[in-house]
Amino acid sequence: MDSIDNSIKFQGQFDMSRNANDIQGLDKLRQAAQNGDEEALQEAAKQFEAIFVQMMLKSMRKAQDVLSDKDSPFNSEQVKFYRDMHDQQLATDMSNSGSIGLADVIVKQLSKGGNGYTPSSVIRNDGNLSDINRHSAQSVKQAQQAILPDVVSTNAGFKEAVFSDHRDFIDALYPVAERVAQELNLEPKALLAQAAVETGWGQYMMHTDKGNTHNLFGIKAGKNWQGDTAKVNTLEFEQGLATPKKAEFRAYASFDDAMQDYVSFVKENPRYQQALRSTSDPKRYFEELQQAGYATDPAYADKIISVLNSGSLSGYQP
Repeated sequence: MDSIDNSIKFQGQFDMSRNANDIQGLDKLRQAAQNGDEEALQEAAKQFEAIFVQMMLKSMRKAQDVLSDKDSPFNSEQVKFYRDMHDQQLATDMSNSGSIGLADVIVKQLSKGGNGYTPSSVIRNDGNLSDINRHSAQSVKQAQQAILPDVVSTNAGFKEAVFSDHRDFIDALYPVAERVAQELNLEPKALLAQAAVETGWGQYMMHTDKGNTHNLFGIKAGKNWQGDTAKVNTLEFEQGLATPKKAEFRAYASFDDAMQDYVSFVKENPRYQQALRSTSDPKRYFEELQQAGYATDPAYADKIISVLNSGSLSGYQP
């Protein structure tokens, strides 16, 4: 009986809140929401939809006012005042009738028990748009192949974010770096610092239509590379000036493969032998690596050391 009485009580409060000029009714709606009534969410969503509709009507009225006759008696301030009150109530009535549908979307999103609920964390994290875009590209490719069977895969690449922030980047890669860095006698954080500079903390990872290339160190695909590649835009420094170019880079199946290949790439290349003798001193190691031609950026080593000394890495505790 109490639940029925409360339902009737709240329904009365909801009815009053649908009057756009009844401030007391809106306050009672707030009280109903605080008491945990599920219908309060639906009513609050309708009120939000009403505000949205009211804003649209207000914009339309402004456009109409520009073209109206200023001397017309229907264009007086008094008429506008009552017209705005009418628009407020009209917006509330339209929302209550469900003719717009925005309230239903809001309820579906905020009601955790509803079907199709999308967690707010996903919304704050851009809805994982990179995956959505990749899936869209794959769908287009599949459709093309269904119509044109001779369409072949290309290595045309693009760059997308893989990690949400610095911490996510470090947490995911540190275990691999810790294991691989031992082969170089290099501090794992130094390896991550170089990867962070090369990929912008994982915000600019190279991708192809096959997915992430996992290329953490900007290693290009030379003539001896037998694996997959990604052809993407890059900057090369020529006589101190950054010049945009297209180049082919190595693609890996995993971050583990990428780090292992980095170790092999450095250890097997004769010009990096001097750098390998300095791995106990990360600053010296990257300076030697730069002088040996690993990167054309004249500030390459300084950038890596700056990242290594940053709070994100220096204060990290695995």
